[in-house]
Amino acid sequence: MTRFLLPLVAFIVLVGFLLVGLGLNPRQVPSPLIGKPAPEFQLEELHQPGKTIASRDNLGKVWLLNVWASWCVSCRDEHPVLVELARSGIVPVYGLNYKDERDLALQWLQQFGDPYAASARDPEGRMGIEYGVYGVPETYVIDKEGVIRYKQIGPVTVEALETKILPLVRELQG
Repeated sequence: MTRFLLPLVAFIVLVGFLLVGLGLNPRQVPSPLIGKPAPEFQLEELHQPGKTIASRDNLGKVWLLNVWASWCVSCRDEHPVLVELARSGIVPVYGLNYKDERDLALQWLQQFGDPYAASARDPEGRMGIEYGVYGVPETYVIDKEGVIRYKQIGPVTVEALETKILPLVRELQG
């Protein structure tokens, strides 16, 4: 009897774990970088080859790092939200152009608007790996000391901006 009971109990436990896992939101994957210093970078600027952008240039201010690409469909969805955020002047938004062709990225920004104070190029995706990028778009809130305080996986929506990102930015700026 116990010969059949043990596999049945193991199967029920396995099904329970599966059901719990299916109920989780994949956009809420916790980042191990939250609360830790943002990976430092010094990368070529998208608009001005030969000029570099460094993360340390933003020490002393709260800023957003938005990982994007011209080939990213979801980036197109969030882009109007970022353009509007940039216009508001509440927080500077920097771009990390991820695994993209320079000319296509520049064309994309010209067509849809450029919300970025500057965009760094990451053509091989090495800096994306350092930041733990699962896929584009992703946006990081980085505090005055250069510590990652929040990671938005997927497009920045008006709801995410109003309920999570901007309240955190204001708290960190205060």
